[in-house]
Amino acid sequence: MSQFPEITKVQYEGPDSKNPFAFKHYNADEVVEGKTMSEHLRFGAAYWHVMRNGLADPFGGPTALMPWDDGSDSVDNALKRADVFFEFLDKTGIDFWCFHDRDVAPELGDLAKSNAALEKVAEHLGQLQQQHGKKLLWGTACLFTHPRYAHGAGTSPNADVFAYAGAQIKAAIDATHQLGGLGYTFWGGREGYGSLINTNMKRELDHLAALLHMAVDYKKKIGFEGQFYIEPKPQEPTTHQYDSDAAACLNFLQAYDLMDHFKLNIETNHATLAGHTMQHELTVAIDAGALGSIDANQGDTLIGWDTDQFPTDIYGTTQVMLKVLEMGGFTTGGLNFDAKRRRESHEPIDLIHAHVGGMDAFARGLKIAAAIRADGRLADFVKTRYASWDSGIGAKVESGGVTLEDLTAHALSAGEPTLDSGRQEMLENIINEFI
Repeated sequence: MSQFPEITKVQYEGPDSKNPFAFKHYNADEVVEGKTMSEHLRFGAAYWHVMRNGLADPFGGPTALMPWDDGSDSVDNALKRADVFFEFLDKTGIDFWCFHDRDVAPELGDLAKSNAALEKVAEHLGQLQQQHGKKLLWGTACLFTHPRYAHGAGTSPNADVFAYAGAQIKAAIDATHQLGGLGYTFWGGREGYGSLINTNMKRELDHLAALLHMAVDYKKKIGFEGQFYIEPKPQEPTTHQYDSDAAACLNFLQAYDLMDHFKLNIETNHATLAGHTMQHELTVAIDAGALGSIDANQGDTLIGWDTDQFPTDIYGTTQVMLKVLEMGGFTTGGLNFDAKRRRESHEPIDLIHAHVGGMDAFARGLKIAAAIRADGRLADFVKTRYASWDSGIGAKVESGGVTLEDLTAHALSAGEPTLDSGRQEMLENIINEFI
């Protein structure tokens, strides 16, 4: 029995369509800069939001109607959810998906039983992937919900908790490997502190690095070839999380000799919570050769917490796709909708509406970004702005070997520098021509 009987499959109908169950901009087979839209965007659905998010908030209980779910923690209920999820993937035309271990399978109060449940559900998920032609973008372990992780997982002051977290990571990597996952994400939901009064930060960071090195070793041992990711977030629920932004993550990876094994999974809402734009976070990651994947959502600028809304801001999606195209497209990862419906949008069909809108917003951003690049005026301006570094003293500095004495001699002979305008408003006007 279909759980989304209103539609058979969302199709592309073009910008003039008024059909709420049709794409206006996302045409999977349309070629942009030498690749199809589906190849560029690599959309992924988040199992935790689609199948498990009851839409509760701090002031009220869940509102989501999930008629397929009997509310139990049984494996049979988990298997039923998986069937519904793959129907959803088929009807939206989404090719990839992501999961937390405790979203797809229940935690049963005993590690061995929980592992067995995950293994059974993973086997069924593998069969569904084959039947429906879908791929796992990445998996991860939920190391933040259970009370045992109240003080962290890899950074817990309790060594038994650290060991439990490692065992859970092992099982989640095993499931991801079994499902042919293209990657595995480490998100430190509680890897941080509430107060420095009771925290040994150096020791906690050392422990976290040790756990990640163990994961790298295990990945090699079992032959898992997927990419490892770290996902930055500044705070919430902790006062400060160690993976606070892209720069902090890169510094941590470099300090602990992990750069060769990890890339970053950047989320829009986390970027804004860190006081950055998504464009900034992507630039930091790309410049380090470390952008792996993207959580596609947006936040509310009036609310200072992680609202995880579906992306509708065309400026935002255009900026993201400009950066993705600039780095030559995804080589790992993709655009994963780590986004949830609003609490008032509680009917199952709202899941379709939300993802259709997000996919169209990114497809439109892709087309606009490609048009801006083809036009060339923005790129030409930036190139010209830095032209003084292409010859003369600038080129000598970039090639190395210049001393402060050399700079002094140049400054004395060249005289007072003259500056050209940055033309920010003009460039913003150019972008508006396309949006």
